[in-house]
Amino acid sequence: MRKILSTKNYPRTILLVSIVIVLSFTLFADETTWIAVGMLHNWFSSGGCEIEVGRRHEVRDQQDGFQYPALYPSQDMQAAKGLWIGCQGYDDPVAGKQFSYKVVHVGPRVLNETSEFMPQDFTLYGKFAHPEVTVNGTPGAETSFRDLNVVVDETLPTDRMLSNVVNTSMGITVTRKIYYNAQQFHDNYFIYDFEFKNTGIYDIEGHTAPQDLHGVIFFFQYRWAICKYMGAYGLEYAPQNATWGANTVNEVLHPNYGDDYRAHYAYHGLHSDYKGDNIGAPYITENGGTGFLGAAQFPGVVTIYADKAYNNKVDDRQQPKHQIPIYSDADVTQASFNDQYNENSMTKEYVTYMSAGLPSQTHADMVGDGNANELPLAGAGGVSQGIGYGPYEIPSGESIRIVMAECVGSISWEKRTSIGAQWLNEITPYILPNKQETTNKNEFKNAWVFTGIDSLYQAFDRATQSWNNDFAIDPAPPPPDEFTVSSGGDRITLEWSNSAESYPNFGGYRVYRSIDRPDTTFEMIYACGQGSDNPVVTNIYEDKNAVRGFDYYYYVVTVDDGTVHPSHVQLKSSLFWTRTIEPATLTRQPGSSLDAIRIVPNPYNISALNYQFGTITKDRLMFYELPPQCVIKIFTERGDLIKTIHHTDNSGDEAWDSLTSSGQVIVSGIYIAYIEVTEDSPPNFKKGDNVIKKFIVVR
Repeated sequence: MRKILSTKNYPRTILLVSIVIVLSFTLFADETTWIAVGMLHNWFSSGGCEIEVGRRHEVRDQQDGFQYPALYPSQDMQAAKGLWIGCQGYDDPVAGKQFSYKVVHVGPRVLNETSEFMPQDFTLYGKFAHPEVTVNGTPGAETSFRDLNVVVDETLPTDRMLSNVVNTSMGITVTRKIYYNAQQFHDNYFIYDFEFKNTGIYDIEGHTAPQDLHGVIFFFQYRWAICKYMGAYGLEYAPQNATWGANTVNEVLHPNYGDDYRAHYAYHGLHSDYKGDNIGAPYITENGGTGFLGAAQFPGVVTIYADKAYNNKVDDRQQPKHQIPIYSDADVTQASFNDQYNENSMTKEYVTYMSAGLPSQTHADMVGDGNANELPLAGAGGVSQGIGYGPYEIPSGESIRIVMAECVGSISWEKRTSIGAQWLNEITPYILPNKQETTNKNEFKNAWVFTGIDSLYQAFDRATQSWNNDFAIDPAPPPPDEFTVSSGGDRITLEWSNSAESYPNFGGYRVYRSIDRPDTTFEMIYACGQGSDNPVVTNIYEDKNAVRGFDYYYYVVTVDDGTVHPSHVQLKSSLFWTRTIEPATLTRQPGSSLDAIRIVPNPYNISALNYQFGTITKDRLMFYELPPQCVIKIFTERGDLIKTIHHTDNSGDEAWDSLTSSGQVIVSGIYIAYIEVTEDSPPNFKKGDNVIKKFIVVR
């Protein structure tokens, strides 16, 4: 293992606050879809690879996808991917000439679905449909918006499988099948099964020009940026160009280097403009921060199988034979350079990069031993990792199969919190993972961060075993196929179907809740069935501990009886099947008189955290005991109207986010709320009745 971390300093540069990406796409006709039912989420393109800013084709999506752990916010690590296919001596039917080297491209920036990578099929399959989850009658789960157009196939070996078929202008048809299991010990990898077949189809109309292909190389590129949480689109505490991978370090594992794996992985390396040792990206600010390790993940790709030849279907342990680092902003990565009819461009791509072999130094070696900053000359874009399979001879009608897995490892969220806080606050003793003690806080932090490689290797092994065993892993129990959350006056009611109870190894249910936001750690609030204090299985839970004014989010999981997994741990359904992303709140009956109306908190004090309604809704003010239908007009002390709220839901509660009608946060001062009844509600309220209430804001 070659870990790269160094104290060598390179000249600081002034970072531009804008990112320039050359977008020369002629047509954005691609479809995209998510696989987002477990702890690893990613989007996929019908074009055959996920290019830079490719999901919505918006620059703000620079870090977009490959989210892990996806329960938490801004865990995106993917900046760009690419797939180039090259060969030698190609008789091009469009150009009407023979190219010494022909290369067709999708990514890292180019996308041409009309004449280069031409989609034929893009279908998402599922072993079962996602549950119907509603909050107060409306769709309430992330799967309602990400797990779309799923074709149910109960014989599927995994929870989800995406089938993507693409013809290319070089006569090779690419079929990729992407498999994902949401089982808790297998939910940190995707398995890719590629078939590259010489069909001779070269254009969107399906015309063919059959010919044998020589020296074929399949060349993937991975540009990681670890991760969005710390960067320009997250909390913005790291140097800006870390957002697009300036300090990403890429390591290569290969038998020729003495490794057991054929793989590469990346991590958040040191940055010359970061304040202190930034391995793991600890959250530090001018006011202190928390030390939380915002980029402790290790994404990587492992090769599981690669054909030795079209007529020799055994695994070639030397593949991939070409693993070269590429400057992410080099000319060959630009869409303007990736021209499938430019002889000079294609020659450089094929000779200099695609067939470069295994370098004497990996990118990690180039950065340097010990602790090192980002590689000089790479520029703000950093370094991507190339992975090339071949060269292959592929006669007309023959094919090559390659199987790989995209995986991720990391220390737990809890460790990212505790280790980072201990490092920041210099709390001793510093106990290393091997139980020894150090006096160096950076050595302590970094040693724990790098244990994430162990979980990455574990993912490599599990993905490989899953493939070799035809996906025969211990199954997770199914979730309930319906889950409803209903707000009430003094409780929030959760109900779920009994569909999962037909599972032969059914064990019970567990209910979890979070307050204020859905992308955070949840707390178990109820359990029934085996292994719980409530052996009788129920399908309803009433949360009577909810407090007015707060937002609540929930999920329910099915657990098995503990007999499926060899360690007898209870397997559980993925939380993402039922996790709600719409809030539930207590909504009580209307008040009995205008005099009973209350504004809470009053006075409102920004520093009084105990009297606010959570961190996300910290600016919330609540109006209680309202009439069923009324209008609330809020004025400054001098009489300026700053907000009008129409209360129409027949409850006694209304929330206000302290924003004016123009979206400005209100300042300190005395405010006047004029409340007028808009509909008769006998016997307590008559249309036109009104009252004035005052409240104070301190900021």
